[in-house]
Amino acid sequence: MKTTIDNTFEDFKTALNNNPALQEEFKADPVKAAENLVITNPKDTDPWIYRIIVISLGLAIFSIIITLTIMTITVEKDDFNPQIITIFTAISSGAIGALAGLLAPSPNNTSK
Repeated sequence: MKTTIDNTFEDFKTALNNNPALQEEFKADPVKAAENLVITNPKDTDPWIYRIIVISLGLAIFSIIITLTIMTITVEKDDFNPQIITIFTAISSGAIGALAGLLAPSPNNTSK
């Protein structure tokens, strides 16, 4: 019998305490009982995690672009600090890289 638990030790302890059949399986053969556990990961089952991250990174990129555009239009040439562009470039490059890493398809694991 397969038992589904979240990817936490607390959920494993709760399932073990509340399921007498699972306790008997672990007493008889712990390795086989552990193989019958189905562990779910919240990243795989909750699409809002990725949506929130993608939206946050997208907003960061757009806000940096808008901020730099406004600064180049409104700030005087003598008062403009070029290091600000370098800092914003580093932040936006990191955000674009993170966004690309999240949206790129995962490679298929074909090793046997």
